Amino acid sequence: MKKWMLFLVVAMLVMSGCGTKKEEGNDSKDKDKGKQLEKATVVLDWTPNTNHTGLYVAKAKGYFEEAGLDVKIIMPGEAGADQLVASGKAQFGVGYQEGVTQARIQGVPLVSIAAVIQHNTSGFASPAAKNIKSPKDFEGKSYGGWGSPAEKSVIDSLMKTENADVNKVNIVNIGDADFFTAIKRDIDFTWIYYGWTGIEAELRGEKINMMYLTDYSEKLDYYTPVLTTNEKMIANNPDVVKAFIKATSKGYEYAIENPEDAANILIKEVPDLDAELVKESQKWLAAKYKDDAEQWGEQKLEIWENYASWMFENGLLEKELDAKKAFTNDFLPE
Repeated sequence: MKKWMLFLVVAMLVMSGCGTKKEEGNDSKDKDKGKQLEKATVVLDWTPNTNHTGLYVAKAKGYFEEAGLDVKIIMPGEAGADQLVASGKAQFGVGYQEGVTQARIQGVPLVSIAAVIQHNTSGFASPAAKNIKSPKDFEGKSYGGWGSPAEKSVIDSLMKTENADVNKVNIVNIGDADFFTAIKRDIDFTWIYYGWTGIEAELRGEKINMMYLTDYSEKLDYYTPVLTTNEKMIANNPDVVKAFIKATSKGYEYAIENPEDAANILIKEVPDLDAELVKESQKWLAAKYKDDAEQWGEQKLEIWENYASWMFENGLLEKELDAKKAFTNDFLPE
């Protein structure tokens, strides 16, 4: 929790010195159409992938421009998306329910404004040859993670369903190493999004066993990823937030209806990506973005409360979350 205390201090200091109200010179002029475009920046959570397709579609097809926005999509760099958005240095970001929850508990004014994917598509993956088919099989194995306290708690939750002992798991911080790099070393299983890494394994012909978190606990069916902004942006520029979500929603709806074309847009915008992986991932994710929700981006209070209670019960939060302040559906298209 120390890193979140530091995050809080830094974010509050920065926010005290910067507003999000529209300032002189903050517009760019579309010379061809003669209209003023409001500049906005959206920070990704990671390298570009199919979780982000709707953003790239909205930009490439002119949905942002139609909404009166000049949107720049950037990588997070050393400062993560949550920090940049909370401090007001970026208007929007791609984050996770876990991160927003931790930020809110520490008084950092992040707000989730749309769910990119309706249900948690992540889980623990291992090479089929490791014969890890249930949480009990984690015993005696090495897990490769990124150093979050939540990882051990999630593993423990799954293992408890089979009376297994998490202390018999060797948890190793592998940093930014991906699944394929990690398993070539001394790692037996890692936490992945099937829609990207799982699809990549299929394309590589590498058989894996996958355990989705949602197969073991309803409380672990949280929103990941989400789109975020900060409270000042909502208070001072609600029209910009509404315009951003309206255009982004059109981008994801297009990806849902036209996965192949949407994949081609992402490939064109980010040519370093593996084209085959993008296309297959996009097909897999197309039905996941909206899934059983009435509309793309919708968030439910019970999902926020369930995961926050799970985090609190597992010692990951210092106090209970006021979930109603952590997210909003107010900016979704009517």
